[in-house]
Amino acid sequence: MTEWLPLFPLHSVLLPSAHLPLHVFEPRYRELTVDLITEKVPDRRFGVIALRPSPTVEVTELGQLYEIGCATLLRQAKRLPDGRYDIVTTGERRFRLRALHTTRAPYLVGEIDWVPDAPMPTVSPDTVTLLADSARAAHRRYCTAAWEPQDWTTPAEDTSLSDLGHLIAADALLTVDDRQALLEETRPLHRLRMASRVLNREARIISTLRAVPAPPAEFRTQLSPN
Repeated sequence: MTEWLPLFPLHSVLLPSAHLPLHVFEPRYRELTVDLITEKVPDRRFGVIALRPSPTVEVTELGQLYEIGCATLLRQAKRLPDGRYDIVTTGERRFRLRALHTTRAPYLVGEIDWVPDAPMPTVSPDTVTLLADSARAAHRRYCTAAWEPQDWTTPAEDTSLSDLGHLIAADALLTVDDRQALLEETRPLHRLRMASRVLNREARIISTLRAVPAPPAEFRTQLSPN
């Protein structure tokens, strides 16, 4: 069923189950924050979607945005004295952007379809365990190389295979392309293999350089000018 969702275009990709802090300063997104807090927007849910490179700043058409984004739920909101907000959200589930409305509200609104995961294939329990253990090892390898011990935690043991690939990738400084590919992958086991491969690659780079790269500009959690 097609639904409507307020949109936050960002220079980054949000993954399901990941937390996203945002500093809201644009007037139109202050209005969205108020609508979320007061639940004028149902369920305090909006969509985060990545911006494609574009010669124009203002988003006016679908081609300026990736097709797949992630709905997120408002968890916390703190109003600052000058009217800005610091908010914390949690990624929920993927959507496909079908149409874009620029006049329906003060902020962008998208016509969306939800994108579920594909059914889990029938595989042996030993294969599943091996894949999950390998993914967790890749996550530990990356975080040990990149972060201080107090800055990361291991995903809970009862984390589902569907969530594990997203959760371990959320802790890494990855490019928009890498994160978008993980977001768009609907096969849970394949997504877990992708996340393991990317984290192992990045851990090797960090270990070789003996330095942690600064977050690329497109990965910072800043609002677009829209």
